[in-house]
Amino acid sequence: MNIEILPISAQFDAQICTIIKTVGAEYGAVGEGFGPSDAEVLAMSQHYTKEQCSLYLVAFIDGEIVGGCGVAPFNGSQQVCELKKLFLLPKSRGKGIGKTLSTQCLTFAQQQGFQQCYLDTLNTMQSAISLYQKLGFEHLSAPLAGTEHNGCDVWMLMSLNDI
Repeated sequence: MNIEILPISAQFDAQICTIIKTVGAEYGAVGEGFGPSDAEVLAMSQHYTKEQCSLYLVAFIDGEIVGGCGVAPFNGSQQVCELKKLFLLPKSRGKGIGKTLSTQCLTFAQQQGFQQCYLDTLNTMQSAISLYQKLGFEHLSAPLAGTEHNGCDVWMLMSLNDI
């Protein structure tokens, strides 16, 4: 099994959009208030660029796209970023790909000067929550002000000084 991770480019937009929407639906993240419904999902490569202090990585197994993960400023903040849209197809789970994607995104965020990283997710995504806890994210009792994902019910934050 050959695993490769590359930054998003326009040629991967349609496939990653399908994966985000499919995996989102698997966990009930459908409609307003959930990441898979964000407009950016239709053209991720246009929304995740170094100029925007953001990065979206795409994972491949044996040349086939199996998922991705990104990081971007939270509401334009220069101190707080957001880990976004970690979605993996079932066949790629449990292989360390989510950890690799997340770690690379968090390292990028730290290099961009962000101090903290926020995320929101669903309590049905237990394997993702477990990963986030292992990475150093801590649970919050409420979302950060300004979150656009009001359908989520788990909110987490970590200091990027810890990585």
